[in-house]
Amino acid sequence: RRESFNQPLPPVSNEDTLAECLSKLQIKQYHCAETEKYAHVTFFFNGGLEKQWHLEEREMVPSPKVATYDLQPEMNAAGVAQAMVRKIREGEQQFVMCNFAPPDMVGHTGKYEATVAACTETDRCIGEVLKACREYGYVFLVTADHGNAEKMYSETGGPHTAHTCYRVPFYMDGGSATFQAQRQEMALCDVAPTVLQLMGVPQPAAMTGSSILA
Repeated sequence: RRESFNQPLPPVSNEDTLAECLSKLQIKQYHCAETEKYAHVTFFFNGGLEKQWHLEEREMVPSPKVATYDLQPEMNAAGVAQAMVRKIREGEQQFVMCNFAPPDMVGHTGKYEATVAACTETDRCIGEVLKACREYGYVFLVTADHGNAEKMYSETGGPHTAHTCYRVPFYMDGGSATFQAQRQEMALCDVAPTVLQLMGVPQPAAMTGSSILA
């Protein structure tokens, strides 16, 4: 026999995400990732929608074809960085974002040395993007939605391959704005409002977070 139950977490519609908000205001934007993380800068970033917003440009850089990413821990972070630098130099988009895959994807393998190589390459690539932002007048922001590579061994001594829930950094470089003093309640929902304030765009009512600019 079939039973009917109320859903404890019913589906929700995410309205006025950052990408949608920028699109409504005719602000050009660019989203980039390698194949393995492409959904994270499109479907997930846009609130669970496949839809590509007006003036939203997307670019997918091919991930290496290997059995497991510890065999090529740098993945194609370099390709993503090159695409980002190119777009920053062109200066056509006011909002340019990407995802760097290696720390997460290689961290999942549990291979320590490979993960060190993945983080080293990602750090180098972030440096290339930062350099371009400084040269062409973009405010640079970097954060993460979870951890992984910072914990490679479990409490029992074996490899740790899952995401972690530690607090993540949110770093800003360029411009004249500064962050508020850190508060415990700051969360990922504050990232989009912070970006909007940096761009001089009003925050829509649907966004429940708050800008953390001073």
